[in-house]
Amino acid sequence: MMVALYLLGVQGLMGAFDTFYYHEWKARLPARGRKAALELMLHAARDLFYAILFGTLPWLCWEGAWTAALLAVIAAEIVLTLWDFVAEIAVRKELGDVYAGERVTHAIMGILYGAMLALLIPTLLSWWQSPTGLVLRPSPIPNWTRILLAAMGAGVIISGLRDLYAALELPGGSWPWKTSHINER
Repeated sequence: MMVALYLLGVQGLMGAFDTFYYHEWKARLPARGRKAALELMLHAARDLFYAILFGTLPWLCWEGAWTAALLAVIAAEIVLTLWDFVAEIAVRKELGDVYAGERVTHAIMGILYGAMLALLIPTLLSWWQSPTGLVLRPSPIPNWTRILLAAMGAGVIISGLRDLYAALELPGGSWPWKTSHINER
């Protein structure tokens, strides 16, 4: 479990880089409004599932039937990620496609996520065989790591809310980007 959580932390750092550099700075997705709405909504939904992982795995055991609920969260995140890969084709068409470095970042994140899930399997099997309950039992990782993962959970919620706000084209949703030159295309 410990290595799985470290990989989840690296995943969070790479996700933050991907969001700030590629989604915000390079593609300026929030300023694309309706053109990027599907991708932004997928990011917002996926961020909710990531927040659950970051916010609970370092602190809670998903035992018994709760293991199935956690597996549903993981499966939903994977489905949304695959859907996002397809949605990006249309959203990024006027940009010439997803940036090459972003595609590499996504590939590395996919590998990390797969490794994290593989290392999580023994814990999931153990939890599945336990009586049903969400049990407060902090993982055997340093406190600073648990706190950092919780902060990543909070950050991903904020990012998801920002994406949802921009997707709905609410006032100021494109901030700090100007929409005039993007939406004229």
